[in-house]
Amino acid sequence: MSNSDPPVVLIVEDEPDVAETYKLWLEGDYEVRMAQNGDEGLELLDETVDVVLLDRMMPGLSGDEVLSRIRERELGCRVAMVTAVEPDFDILEMGFDAYLSKPIRSEQLHDTVSNLLERSEYDSLLQDYYALVEKQATLEATKSNAELADSEEYAALKAEVAEMREGLSDTLGGIEDDDDFIATLRGLSNGEEN
Repeated sequence: MSNSDPPVVLIVEDEPDVAETYKLWLEGDYEVRMAQNGDEGLELLDETVDVVLLDRMMPGLSGDEVLSRIRERELGCRVAMVTAVEPDFDILEMGFDAYLSKPIRSEQLHDTVSNLLERSEYDSLLQDYYALVEKQATLEATKSNAELADSEEYAALKAEVAEMREGLSDTLGGIEDDDDFIATLRGLSNGEEN
């Protein structure tokens, strides 16, 4: 997703009226694509899709099967199961990011899509942060303190790491140290809110 293009939401729903309702709710804020079954959904799915709203019970490929194939393709999109199926313990093995039970309201759908996009942004920021931290650790393990002190590049790297950590700390709710940072990230990955 580029900064100028709206996020792309793919709706995979076999009930045309339901799919059209979701589209009407979302199309002002997002580029919306629609598929009427799992096969069509997989055909429309590419690296430009940010969020998939996936019905769990469809003829042909079920939502569970589509979800499995989405994750196998490692496209990095977020997936919300939107279904009338009551969740059971089998959801523990599934790779979705959100689970909405029908019927849903417009606000609930908007909030879910927005939250999933925010999570994707956190993931991107964290990947960038850890890439920089890895570079810093590599230099610290292989260069002397004197070499590090004399390097403008290393000083710039340290400043960038500190700035990024501060930004992530602000975003994630005031993190004081590495242990606090890791605990907060684990909380986010477990679905906890600050």
